[in-house]
Amino acid sequence: MGTSTTYTAKSFDLSDLTGISNETLAMHFKLYEGYVTNTNVLNQRIADLIGSGELDATQVAAFSELKRRFGFEYNGMVLHEYYFENMQKHGTGDPSTGDQFINAAEASFGSYDVWKADFMNTGKMRGVGWAAVYQDPSNGAISNHWINLHETGNVAGYKPILIMDVWEHAFIKDYAPADRPKYIEAFFANINWDVVNDRLSK
Repeated sequence: MGTSTTYTAKSFDLSDLTGISNETLAMHFKLYEGYVTNTNVLNQRIADLIGSGELDATQVAAFSELKRRFGFEYNGMVLHEYYFENMQKHGTGDPSTGDQFINAAEASFGSYDVWKADFMNTGKMRGVGWAAVYQDPSNGAISNHWINLHETGNVAGYKPILIMDVWEHAFIKDYAPADRPKYIEAFFANINWDVVNDRLSK
């Protein structure tokens, strides 16, 4: 029998956010907990499968499918943790003048406003997914990216700085699908810029 890492769902104190209801958060936390559970189940099934050593033809097919699904569940777990961690109650909206993130945005986009417009429009793209700010560790530049599903679109070697969930489950109890821009505005009202600044490489 193989061994596997066991993950535990984290707790997040995010009640009474601006524009994102506690009902939405309760549903979202349950969804996140499902990703943690499924990650653990798949981890164990993969470990059991490879525990005996060389795989036969039927086991290779099963292993391949488990590995593909693991990528979806594991990244779903991790992205939700980044998302919940970069929010807080009583957020300030935009970061304070002179914040490290503003400096990074100005260096990479010319201005914070241009970065914000790019990020918000990334979040408004049709389809389900995530809008993500990544930092290039080689030069410190930040860039905005669309993550389709959970495991497709992550930039290899780049560091996640700000993660926004734009799957409909993140807002459907509060906003109609066509009102995703209102949810994005609400998300901005709840960003924890201290966490975002701390994620940036100094």
